[in-house]
Amino acid sequence: MVLPAPPATVAPHSWEVRVAEKRARCQDAIPDAWRLSPSVWQRLETPLARHKTNLIELNIPRLSGILTDKEIDITESYDVSSLLAELAVGNLTALEVTVAFSKRAAIAQQLTECLTETFFDQAQERARQLDALRVKGQLAGPLHGLPISIKDSFQVVGTEATLGLVGYLGKTSEVNSCLVDMLLRLGAVLYVKTNVPQTLMTADSHNNVFGRVLNPWNTMLTAGGSSGGEGALVAFRGSPLGVGTDIAGSIRIPSLCCGTYGFKPTANRIPYGQQQDLSNPGLGFISPCAGPIANDIDALCTFVKAVIDLQPRSIDPTAIDVPWRLLPGLERKLKIGVLPEDALFPLHPPVRKAVADAVALLHAQGHDLVHLSQDECHIGDSFEVAWGLFSFDSTASQIVQDGAEPLVPSVIGTIEEFERVAWKFVPNLDNLGEMERLAILRNKRMDIMNDWHKLWTRHSLDVVIGPGAQNTAVAHDDYNLAPYTCLLNLIDSPACIIPFGKASTTGSSETVHKKPGQSVSPYDPELLNGAPLAIQVFTSPMLDEECLSIAKMIDQCLHSYNVGF
Repeated sequence: MVLPAPPATVAPHSWEVRVAEKRARCQDAIPDAWRLSPSVWQRLETPLARHKTNLIELNIPRLSGILTDKEIDITESYDVSSLLAELAVGNLTALEVTVAFSKRAAIAQQLTECLTETFFDQAQERARQLDALRVKGQLAGPLHGLPISIKDSFQVVGTEATLGLVGYLGKTSEVNSCLVDMLLRLGAVLYVKTNVPQTLMTADSHNNVFGRVLNPWNTMLTAGGSSGGEGALVAFRGSPLGVGTDIAGSIRIPSLCCGTYGFKPTANRIPYGQQQDLSNPGLGFISPCAGPIANDIDALCTFVKAVIDLQPRSIDPTAIDVPWRLLPGLERKLKIGVLPEDALFPLHPPVRKAVADAVALLHAQGHDLVHLSQDECHIGDSFEVAWGLFSFDSTASQIVQDGAEPLVPSVIGTIEEFERVAWKFVPNLDNLGEMERLAILRNKRMDIMNDWHKLWTRHSLDVVIGPGAQNTAVAHDDYNLAPYTCLLNLIDSPACIIPFGKASTTGSSETVHKKPGQSVSPYDPELLNGAPLAIQVFTSPMLDEECLSIAKMIDQCLHSYNVGF
């Protein structure tokens, strides 16, 4: 990635004036009745980013008095399937469900800065129309009345899609993203957009326009990125189902940081067209994808199946025209590969233990576990290749420069961290022309993809499990690189994050010793105590149905035991 040049001379702090105006407009969009009272704030140590606060355990939505008892029940007692069932028969109205989640999202925003755009009034009008339709005995679609939050990169006509960039302030979307149109056709209610990192290329959702997203489990920890606003909002139960995007882990990292489920599909099975531009489409050597984040695993399948059944190709010419496949029940034992720890990217002790415990539980259920080797998996190698391909595109850096805004710390830190790693897979490209560099990187990518194809066949694997990251959520700006997720973007495998316990320092004296050439986020056991843990599950490309089905089986296996960390 290329650092942008210093901005040209402009009026002193002009970008800050524009940001202040935007923030004021966002604040005004939250109804007065939905704002936290001084008595609530008095319970909290501020600034929240500097004090370890578990917003979920504090139960602020109930204490605030903003939500009624029924609205608390709507946001806390239902999964997506049961919400849709109640909406379908009229036991819950789209309006009351929309208002309940809108109120809770407003509270989440005040505490975690997880939102960008809000359109609560429009959402309520949409909900009224859906309720009128249901009274006539009709449903708009399989997602009838379900509030769905979307990442800021999705365009909604009449709203901004700034991506937290000063250079995009005031730019109003004139078209809907393809997936937005599909969600509306499916009966969903869109009500908020969620926060992202500057440039979308760090795992810390922080930008100069909307601020830093805080993790609701511990406000001193990152919520992940780049779909960090979605992770925080869903974890806080301000959304029953969120939609993020993923090009190096941007759905899965917020999910593992915030303790939610997340699914990265095979690229283009879910329509991605008409996103807000932050890259040169002609340099898109790794395809980004859109996918769901939720608090229950069935919601992931509900979302993906509903979208694919609507034939995305009919609205997005880049979408793959492959129907959703119904699979028979999983009654056999599985052949499960275990992703190894990469020497360049050592795991934090709680993550290593979570993987080991998951392997033990699956083995106890009779599944065949195959421990894969570092050389055949190319975890660090994949990130080296991906970074080289990303570096051809300086569009995001140019937009930052055009907005005359400074880089946030995590962008600078990520670039610096990459330079410290002792990479070994890609030869030195410094003195080569662009076409030669590109050819070498694409050939290296093909080598990795071929090795993975051989791996699946040689071991006869159904699925692979392993860590989603080296770490849990970590301190702000400390996440560093993302090799364990980026691997699956490079080889285009569908992948699912399954929450699995919480980090605990009880009875453990393990530490992390960073060796020269390695990359690992600082390990602070006391700070990370209680942070969500997760397992990543993935299959070979295009087996999205198998990935979700097996992930559900693994989820049931892991959560049928009480495992301490």
